[in-house]
Amino acid sequence: MRYGFAIDQRTCIGCHACTVACKTEHQVPVGQFRTWVKYVDQGRFPNSTRDFGVMRCNHCTDAPCVRICPTGALWKRTDGIVDFDRDRCIGCKSCMQGCPYDAIYIDAVTNTAAKCNFCAHRVDADLEPACVVVCPTHSIWVGDLDDPASGISQLVNSNPVSVRAPEQNTGPNVFYLGADRAVLDPLGAPVDDTYVFSTPDQHRLDVGGDLPVDPVSGARTTLNTPHPRPWGWRVTTYLWTKGLGGGALLVAALAVLLGVDLGLISTIVAPALGVAGTAATGLLLVTDLKRPERFLYIVTRSNFRSWLVLGAYALGAFALVSGLWLLYGIGVATGLAAPSDAVRSVLAVAALPTGVMVAGYTAFLFGQAEGRDLWQSPLLFWHLTVQAVMVGAGALAVAATIAGSDGVFVTRALVVATALHVLMLLLEYGGRHASRHAAAAAHMVTHGRYARTFWLGAVLLAGLAAVLAAPGWDGGAPVLTVVGGLAVQVALLAYESVFVRAGQDVPLS
Repeated sequence: MRYGFAIDQRTCIGCHACTVACKTEHQVPVGQFRTWVKYVDQGRFPNSTRDFGVMRCNHCTDAPCVRICPTGALWKRTDGIVDFDRDRCIGCKSCMQGCPYDAIYIDAVTNTAAKCNFCAHRVDADLEPACVVVCPTHSIWVGDLDDPASGISQLVNSNPVSVRAPEQNTGPNVFYLGADRAVLDPLGAPVDDTYVFSTPDQHRLDVGGDLPVDPVSGARTTLNTPHPRPWGWRVTTYLWTKGLGGGALLVAALAVLLGVDLGLISTIVAPALGVAGTAATGLLLVTDLKRPERFLYIVTRSNFRSWLVLGAYALGAFALVSGLWLLYGIGVATGLAAPSDAVRSVLAVAALPTGVMVAGYTAFLFGQAEGRDLWQSPLLFWHLTVQAVMVGAGALAVAATIAGSDGVFVTRALVVATALHVLMLLLEYGGRHASRHAAAAAHMVTHGRYARTFWLGAVLLAGLAAVLAAPGWDGGAPVLTVVGGLAVQVALLAYESVFVRAGQDVPLS
C-alpha cells in the first residue's frame, strides 16, 4: 500500500482553502504552513498568465528526512505516509536540510519538527485529509497508488504527470497534472520584488537577486512562504572548533609516529586543544537544538542511519582519546607517570582514525542533506580533513613560537595543508557542478552576494597565510609563522560562513 496525492493544477483556482483547512485541522501557528499555494506570474500585462502550485510534503518512497533524523522522530508508516512524533524530536533541524521540498518547519509553539502527515489521524478513522474535503474543485486526489483500481491510480496512469525535484531520486508520491514547469522548478521563477498579497521575506529577496530570470517567459514568483536558513553561525563555528581540535591532535599523532619530538606541544598543548575543541563543539551543537533538554535522545533513542548520531559517537571517541592523551601528558609533566614511547605510540595510533572522523564525518552528514546540493561534493571529506590539519597546525604553530619549542614540523604541516586547502577551493568552485542547484549556490559564492568574503576572506587570506608561514619551513621568521597560524583561523571561519549559508540559500519551493 502506498498513499499519495495527485493535484490537478488544471482545475485549481488558488483559493487557499486547502491551506486554511490544514492550519485549522492541525493548529498550525501563524506564519507557518504544512500546505500552501505558490503563485507564478509570466509575461507582461496584458499578455500575462498566473499559475498555481500546491506545495507540501511529498511522502517520499525513499524519504531522506527519515534517514537523517537522529532520534527516529520521523518515520515511514507501512501505508507509505511519512509521519512524525514531536515527543522524540530534539529540534536539530537536520530533517529540514534533508528534505528537497521545503516541506518541514520547526513549530513555533512546540519547537519540534512538523509537516504534512497526510492527516494520518483522519486516514486511520477512514476519513479523507482535511485539504481534500474542502477543495471546491476536487483538485486534490488521494488514495492508494499501488492499487490499479483506485481513482488516483487511474488518474495518474491515464494523464501526463510531473513531480517536484525528480533528480533527487526520493520517489515523491505527490503528482501534479497540468502544472507549469516554472511552478515546480524553484529556480524557474525567482522571487519578484513584491508579492500579490504581501511582501517577500528579506532572505528570499536577497537570494532572488542572484538567480537569473527566464528572458522569454519572465517567470517570477508572486506568492510563496518564507523558508529561513535552518542552520546559522553555530554550525559555521562548529566546523571550525572540531577541525581545530581534531587537526591539532592529528598533527601531534603524525609527529609521534614519524619520530619527531615536539616536546610540550605534543604532550600537553595538542591534546588540550583536542579536549577544548570537542567540548566547544558539543556546546555549540547542544545550544543549536530547539529542544536542548532532549540532547541525550541522540544516544538513548539513536537512529544509527543518521550521521548526526554517528558523528556524536565519533566526537565521544575522539574526546576519550584526547582526554587520555592529556592525562598522560600531565602525568609525565608532573612526574606521576613515566615517559613511554609505547604509550605515546598507542595514543597516536588511536588519534589518527578518531581525529580524521571528527574532522570529516560532517561530509557524510551533509551528504544526507539532500536538499543542499552544494554540500554533496565528493571532495568534502578530504577537504574537511585538510582544513582540520590547517587550523590545528596553525594553532600549534602559535603555541610552539610562544613556548620557544621547535615548530618546524608543525609549520611545514601548516604550509602544506593551507596550500592544499586553497587548491581544493579553486578546484571545487572553478569546475563544473553536478546539478543546477549546486551551480546556483556556487555562483553565489564566486560571483554573487558572497564573492567578496570568499575571494578576500577565504581564498586570498588563506594563500597569504601560507606565504607568511613559508619562511618557517626551516625554522625562520617565527613572528610571520604566528601571523600565518592566526590568519588561517579567520580564513576558515570566513569560508565556512559562506559555505554553510550559500548551501541553504538556493530555494527548494
